[in-house]
Amino acid sequence: MSLDPRLWGKAAGLGKNAGGAHRTHPLICHLLDTAAVAEVVWDELLTSHQRSMVVGALQVPEEEMRALAAFWAGLHDIGKISVPFQLHWAGPKNAEGELLAQELCGERGYGFAAGAVQDRQSHEAAAHWWLVGMFEEIGYPSSRRRPQSQLSHAVAQMLGGHGGRYHPAVRGKDYRCPAVRHPGLGTGGWEEQRRVHFDEVRRVTGATSIPRGRMTPGAAVVLTGLVILSDWLASIEVEIQARLTEKGWAGAPEDLDAYWQTAREAALRLVQKTELLGTGFTRPGPVRCAGGTSLLASMEGQLPDLVTEHGPGLVVVTSSPSEERTEAALRAAAALGHAAGARGLFYALPTGSSADSHMAQVHAFAERALTGPWRSLLLHSSSRLKPAEAARQWAQAHAAGDVSAEPGEEWAPAANSWLNSHHRALLAALGTGTVDELLQAVMPLKFNVMRLFAFSGKVVVVDEAHARGAWGQKLMLRFLEWAAALRIPVVLAALSADKSVDAMLAAYHRGAGGAGEPMVQPRRLPAWSFVDAHSGRGHLPRQPAGAVRTSTLSIEVRDGAPYDEIQAALVPLVEAGSGRAVVYRPTPAEAIATYCQLSQDLPGLDVSLVHEQMHNKDRWRRLAAYRDTFSPGAGIGGPSVLVATPMLEHVRGLRFDLVVSGPAPLAGLLARAAQGAGDRPRLVVLKADSTFELDDVALVRRTGMVLGAGRTISMPQDVPLLLDEVYADELVDRLGEAAARELQQLDNRRTVRERRATGTAGWLQMPGPRELDGDLGLLSRDHPGMEPELLSCVLGEEMVHVVCLHQGALLEDGIPKEKLALDSKSKRKRRPKPGQLVPYLIPVPQRLVEGVTGDANSDWRGMAALKNVLRLNMAPDDGTWVRTGEGHRFRLSELGLTVDQLP
Repeated sequence: MSLDPRLWGKAAGLGKNAGGAHRTHPLICHLLDTAAVAEVVWDELLTSHQRSMVVGALQVPEEEMRALAAFWAGLHDIGKISVPFQLHWAGPKNAEGELLAQELCGERGYGFAAGAVQDRQSHEAAAHWWLVGMFEEIGYPSSRRRPQSQLSHAVAQMLGGHGGRYHPAVRGKDYRCPAVRHPGLGTGGWEEQRRVHFDEVRRVTGATSIPRGRMTPGAAVVLTGLVILSDWLASIEVEIQARLTEKGWAGAPEDLDAYWQTAREAALRLVQKTELLGTGFTRPGPVRCAGGTSLLASMEGQLPDLVTEHGPGLVVVTSSPSEERTEAALRAAAALGHAAGARGLFYALPTGSSADSHMAQVHAFAERALTGPWRSLLLHSSSRLKPAEAARQWAQAHAAGDVSAEPGEEWAPAANSWLNSHHRALLAALGTGTVDELLQAVMPLKFNVMRLFAFSGKVVVVDEAHARGAWGQKLMLRFLEWAAALRIPVVLAALSADKSVDAMLAAYHRGAGGAGEPMVQPRRLPAWSFVDAHSGRGHLPRQPAGAVRTSTLSIEVRDGAPYDEIQAALVPLVEAGSGRAVVYRPTPAEAIATYCQLSQDLPGLDVSLVHEQMHNKDRWRRLAAYRDTFSPGAGIGGPSVLVATPMLEHVRGLRFDLVVSGPAPLAGLLARAAQGAGDRPRLVVLKADSTFELDDVALVRRTGMVLGAGRTISMPQDVPLLLDEVYADELVDRLGEAAARELQQLDNRRTVRERRATGTAGWLQMPGPRELDGDLGLLSRDHPGMEPELLSCVLGEEMVHVVCLHQGALLEDGIPKEKLALDSKSKRKRRPKPGQLVPYLIPVPQRLVEGVTGDANSDWRGMAALKNVLRLNMAPDDGTWVRTGEGHRFRLSELGLTVDQLP
């Protein structure tokens, strides 16, 4: 039977012909397009390490493996040769509105059983079910008893996952007669066409080898990523339009050979559209601090030799938060990246605000460490609509700084970049974002394996690795297992070595298949260690980092009225006529109120403000300016104070003579105190102030007990001892009976919360690489009760993003600015352009706006990109903008947004 080119693979977005019928792209052409792109992805985009993982697992020479990868990628959509797909009600139609594929129904061989059209099996699952038997038929290793453990099933299951989720394992009785269980697959001509398409793709790609190895987790991740990426690129509509076949194209073998050449010529151009080619790491230069004992000198002098001898792996850096620690982590990433042949870096931080603040230092590193062209994206919740627009707006906000010669022009992708998309953004050579992006790679979410694929070609740096609580800790351990199995180089930076850091070292050791006991991170500060991904063995430096210059931190606890104590602490700066201070307030509303009061009560003080509930653009601009005003090298000016919320504790590059904070867990207080300047930094803790809503009450109470009326400690030497003291069981023994009972109750609640969080995260996370037992379907297993709300709990506090408008104009600096632009390309002209909103988004915790529906129309709400954006139409009110309703009052001014719940 000859190939039937009427079986269509693509139609959406291809327009209509002169007769009014939808244009279609034959399925065989889309299969060959994807196979051709896969060849280029294999050659140009995969790292040598990624290719070696596949070659080693499947035991096929690299050139033959390249052909097999193209062949398999070309088969990804073979499940579209099925009744439900070809006859789908939304498929291509002729000028009269009849389905083009309807003409098949009356032809011999294309009949189908009753109910075939209603068969709900997806074309991805159909490919999985049908291909198992075909691969078995051509000689791929198979097994009747355990199909999921054999290659014939593994390759089919991998291809069935190209839609973002793998499907459950298929037993022999089902895949040998798949149409019995799923009549939509069809028999007769349907079966014959699947076989013809299979044979032609194999013939054209030249994939005659029979692999004898197995599908390891690493090979599955790389091949799945290759197939999905190739499919995405081969599906670019404007490129398909340039390759549409003429009417009467027969699809004969000679036609396919000619089309294959066309597809191959187009493939490199398609891959170049990714803006991913050519990026790598430079060879580490000579040691700049030879003979030095600092953390940087110790790592620079020894880590490259360890990596050269043992290969890439995991580096753990424990030190107080500082730009030096960040620089040490980045230099470790450079050494690992060069050794691994990585093509980029992802820098992960606890919050979006901290990611914003680190981007300048990450870019300065990229200018030195990355070769070739590189593109950068900002990746966190408020940049996810359009990451390229977020990166460009960030650059414009930092235009006065030394980000690059032309900020936003060289490294930020264009707004219409292929990378400027939710699922594709992680592929960018340089990403600065939140740790949530890593954690989602080990949860059974759609395209989770695509995330692992994106990270498998990079170095991953996790700053503040301990700052995620019980949920994040559990998921981070699973990510590190996968990172080790995939040989992903990782750098972890943490405040101090503790059990959680030891658990991370053990997880990487376990994922690498290490024997014996995992290494324990040295307790002294600063310190670093290395675990190689090849053996899982730990390595300590021959010459540890010497002690940094000790500073004496003076902690004073005051129990008066919070604002009175803040004012009293700042008066000496005003009287001296110099000095820089930061005041931490628990909420944006309290930060705004304190800012306004200080501006009025202390006229000689230069008062500044920043918090998370500001427009993205405003927050970016302020943080950029404050890095000059409050930087270590800033000139001595008049007295100044920055009023902020806890978001600022993760921001680097700021230095203050005085830090004022409300009560918080010790780790948070120490992170804020690390922003102190000089040899004798000062921290004032306001005992009577309210706490941050997300802080653990037990830890806040324990911290208050340890600090008492105040303490003086040596930084950083005393940090581990002080942390141990806060967590010590003996702390309860100092108290009276009633106070001890209360603290024990608070501790018990914390323990229950942590165990519940750890248990739920363990239940939600996907299996580790050594737990799959050959069944990739376990990576996509959807648990009953796994609702979006639960996922958001695991990933952290759920955020929505508010955009405020007045008569269709976006509000900025307290006045209406540009009009909301509508997407002219959209069929529904009432839909906005998401990229325009990025600078104006204001992140707000979901708990503060429960029940608020907003003012968006149905077209707005129907856009997936805007599902977490709350549109509010505001009205002017005495110099501010207000919206009241549904039990809430929103008030917007040039100082940001406040949300009040009405009685």
